[in-house]
Amino acid sequence: MTTIKFGTSGWRDIIADGFTVENVRIVTQAIADYINAKGESGSGMVIGYDTRFQSEYFARRAAQVLAANGIKCFFSDRDCPTPAVSFEILRRKASGGINITASHNPPEYSGIKFSPDWGGPALPETTKEIEDRANALMASPKVKEISFEEAKNSGLVEEISILKPYVEQLRKIIDFAIIQQKMPRIAVDPIYGTSRGYLDKLLKGAGLEVTVLHDRRDPYFGGHRPEPAEEYLEELTRIVVDGDYRLGLATDGDADRFGIVDEEGEFITPNELISLAFDYLCRVRGWQGGAARSVATTHLIDRVAKLHGREVYETPVGFKFIGELISEGKIAIGGEESAGMSIKGHVPEKDGILACLLALEMVCREGMSLRKQLDRLFEKTGKVLTRRVNINLTDALKEKLKEKLAEQPQSFAGHKVVKSVTIDGHKFVLDDGSWLLMRLSGTEPVVRLYVEANCADDLEALSKEGEKFITK
Repeated sequence: MTTIKFGTSGWRDIIADGFTVENVRIVTQAIADYINAKGESGSGMVIGYDTRFQSEYFARRAAQVLAANGIKCFFSDRDCPTPAVSFEILRRKASGGINITASHNPPEYSGIKFSPDWGGPALPETTKEIEDRANALMASPKVKEISFEEAKNSGLVEEISILKPYVEQLRKIIDFAIIQQKMPRIAVDPIYGTSRGYLDKLLKGAGLEVTVLHDRRDPYFGGHRPEPAEEYLEELTRIVVDGDYRLGLATDGDADRFGIVDEEGEFITPNELISLAFDYLCRVRGWQGGAARSVATTHLIDRVAKLHGREVYETPVGFKFIGELISEGKIAIGGEESAGMSIKGHVPEKDGILACLLALEMVCREGMSLRKQLDRLFEKTGKVLTRRVNINLTDALKEKLKEKLAEQPQSFAGHKVVKSVTIDGHKFVLDDGSWLLMRLSGTEPVVRLYVEANCADDLEALSKEGEKFITK
């Protein structure tokens, strides 16, 4: 029997294995029970879905369950980005939302992202209650459901377009005047995902020359996971270089993550873009407020904060913790090394479309490439290099690693540990500002090693030392 377990951003499983119609019905019933128990069903729920296999069918079945429980559903008329669902929740003052998506995971996966009324990813206490309710229903299924047609006829399902309001929101946030003044040529890769007709429409609507790759639905995403990481953007990179484009912009399956290729074909890492965006918002736009980053995200953000006299919040991995700070108005920007970012005045959810547009605004306003902007920033902060490595573990090595971490190591690669952070994994900050983070996966025999250093040689030495610590 499947056990329902929410990860950092929703419940995900393999289609026709753990992710079945029956389990979708059960999880949705658990969400309905959670909402009704809190007396929050009156404002209704926004329902969206991505471009994966049968996503709209799963979304319909979720709506049928919610409607049978007396909860009105605002049902998207097409596949849609997660941040657009988040914005629609806030715009309608809805009770929350469900998006049927597995984000950047491989094609065989699907999932349910649940967002409560504040628009961000559900916090652990919320998902824990939903998990408990769902797993109890697994043992004794009691799911209410009516047909989609009956739900529509009774007014409990209303089909809506969430594209226009969300696009208008982005037009208010991004300085399209400076973009139109510069009129750069742009290449866009939605990777067969939900930003089709969103990101490209915004750019074309501004009069830009835009070349769009993979702008059709393909549940197989071209044969690989729909993740805008460097290894999956070879075609976009080649087109940017060969076609003399100013930027290559990419988003993942549900458009909450971003990938940026500079004009010379260089991949700008999420760590780099978030840091540049923070500096830009402070220095050029004159925004007040600090930044939030996950424990695995670059300390270049901290160096930018020091330049501008701003505060930095360090959170566990998972954008829900950053989204909460955005929702509370405590920060100007928040980001994760896994390509999640949002800003104040916008949704408390990762938004890859926003990140792409902000990168374009920065290039147009600054009149130089992102790489040159980064080099200029390094002149003020010192250089910062990062790396992430996934290391497979046997059960014996996993237990041995836990024992070694419990003993609190004192140094790595000749540098003294000056601070330990254990809010999510084990992070060791060293005397020269470099650091390592080791996070054990909760779902597979893998430890993720994150390393940051001030030069390539130190990064290599620290990486080798970290891998040796984990595997020996």
